[in-house]
Amino acid sequence: MNDTPIRTMRRGAVLEVTLNRPKANAIDFATSRIMGEVFAEFRDDPELRVAILTAAGEKFFCPGWDLKAAAGGEAVDGDYGVGGFGGLQELRGLNKPVIAAINGICCGGGLEIALSADIILAADHATFALPEIRSGTVADAASIKLPKRIPYHIAMELLFTGRWFDAAEAAHWGLVNRVLPAADLIKAARDMADDLAAGPPLVFAAIKEIVREAEGVGFQDAMNRVTRSQLETVERLYRSEDQKEGARAFAEKRDPIWKGR
Repeated sequence: MNDTPIRTMRRGAVLEVTLNRPKANAIDFATSRIMGEVFAEFRDDPELRVAILTAAGEKFFCPGWDLKAAAGGEAVDGDYGVGGFGGLQELRGLNKPVIAAINGICCGGGLEIALSADIILAADHATFALPEIRSGTVADAASIKLPKRIPYHIAMELLFTGRWFDAAEAAHWGLVNRVLPAADLIKAARDMADDLAAGPPLVFAAIKEIVREAEGVGFQDAMNRVTRSQLETVERLYRSEDQKEGARAFAEKRDPIWKGR
């Protein structure tokens, strides 16, 4: 689909999703609901294996919530649609890799959406912040996620102060995987997406479910869920043609052909 404010493009097994709301790519209710529908369709389409999320323009990735919409009467606690704000943060069962390609200013809810991706690539001019503290509100999703992604004391500083930081600092703390010249960002994201799309989708699904299920429990509890056949994606993997194909390909010293079944 090519409707604004969200543009999508299928490229083989890769879905590219582009925020397209000039000037800043801020997200209102309608945009969030569209994003949720797009990512739910991506989740449920067996032909799609990887998604890239980026934004139009060169200055902004996303500043988060559209304050103009709020001024017009949209309440912050309204209906964001399936997947919650931005369609990714609370989308159940999304067991496919998502790459965020940050092409500019990424702050507030925009940074929270980026944190919902599995891999984050950033243009060298990208900047980041969680400025909610300055307007007397809380970056709720970031307060949950950020201290688990980067050192606790750094996360708390960023949440408490709302200060801006650049792509180099984001990479230093491990918040982004890689910093690239802006002209190379989308190509790098596409190359990575193509590599992942050629990989074993059932293994990716199992990895994502294990990581998600393990987040709130101890190591042994998580291991028990795996070994006691309590995770659907893991059981599907172990019963799959792909599992047998992987073993055959290794024995025959050739590249496996993954079918996702």
